[in-house]
Amino acid sequence: MDPKEVEIPGNSDPNQPGGRISHLALDIGGSLIKMVYFSTNYDVDDEVGRSGKKSLGVSSGNRDHPVLKGRLHFVKFQTSKINDCLEFIKTKQLHLGGYQHLEAPPIDKIIIKATGGGAHKYADLFKEKLGISLDKEDEMNCLVGGVNFLLKAVHQEAFTYMDGQKEFVQIDHNDLYPYLLVNIGSGVSMLKVDGDGKFERVSGTNVGGGTFWGLGRLLTNCKSFDELLELSHRGNNRVIDMLVGDIYGGMDYSKVGLSSTAIASSFGKAISDNKELEDYRPEDLARSLLRMISNNIGQISYLNALRFGLKRIFFGGFFIQGHTYAMDTISVAVHFWSKGEAKAMFSRHEGFLGALGAFRSYDKHGPDDSLVHQSMRPFPFTSFLAGDKICSPPNGELNETESVDCSVYAS
Repeated sequence: MDPKEVEIPGNSDPNQPGGRISHLALDIGGSLIKMVYFSTNYDVDDEVGRSGKKSLGVSSGNRDHPVLKGRLHFVKFQTSKINDCLEFIKTKQLHLGGYQHLEAPPIDKIIIKATGGGAHKYADLFKEKLGISLDKEDEMNCLVGGVNFLLKAVHQEAFTYMDGQKEFVQIDHNDLYPYLLVNIGSGVSMLKVDGDGKFERVSGTNVGGGTFWGLGRLLTNCKSFDELLELSHRGNNRVIDMLVGDIYGGMDYSKVGLSSTAIASSFGKAISDNKELEDYRPEDLARSLLRMISNNIGQISYLNALRFGLKRIFFGGFFIQGHTYAMDTISVAVHFWSKGEAKAMFSRHEGFLGALGAFRSYDKHGPDDSLVHQSMRPFPFTSFLAGDKICSPPNGELNETESVDCSVYAS
């Protein structure tokens, strides 16, 4: 389990007196379970809530409701350890943070928003263990909704990364669409996004994060996705990958624009090396595997962007997780194949896009059938830890020690 939180200063532990949970939303994928939930110990801010002057307007409709201030929690589990996830939800009583259908039978009254294939696969398990029903939201709708919300609501959400340099991108809301969204989960889906709720899946590949994790476990015996990513950070892929220079005696193949350090064949040196698997360092195997998959995704993504004349490509999903080598490799691939005309962009919350989209889908329910009706209410960026704003940490990173304010409408 790996929790990340965006919070306001103070005690908003949902297990403490006065703590309040709303709403829990889940994205249950083939490899990972991602959850988002909101908690607060804070009083309703009627004045700000009723003025609405600071809202960016990404919540649907104009609401004359008070505003709650609190903390958004981001947590993930391996899907193979779903019982740990269920126990976490039960211990913190997160399953009470859903909505109610007043006319439904008691067993079906508490309903939690969920998306991803696991929302269907594990629906019976959630009802059996927690007594809740999963309201299944379309995976792609949630994904796009989560991305559009973040790009509009959170300052310093999108950035480019190349050659070790991160550069935040100022998003013009009037010039956001169209763009290509590449979601790297167990597999990879590529969506052409034309507006809020307007998108189509134009391509994908079965070589994704699940491929990296699956092959990585076989090659290195790593027990978790995070462990494999960390291992790759310490490796050297040139020990295993065959480079252009290995074929041309250390020289470039300048006629076709290939440098001597370009990879000619991933894992290619294993053909001629008189070595067994145990003779290779696990970190070198992990590095080569990460490079191979990242390059492949970057190239396929650009080719699809080229099909539709798109210059901006946003990458999301837990394969990335802010991992510098993966981002750099994808960026280099997009830059190389586009000759610098297209840019790879990343999101600070890339792993929770679907869960955020599911969270925002509570907005569809009116006060007649909701226990606590709320929707995300974003504010313009001002400064780190500023009172009622959604803010970005100074370095643009999000971890357990940094915080970002969040407010929601409440009925």
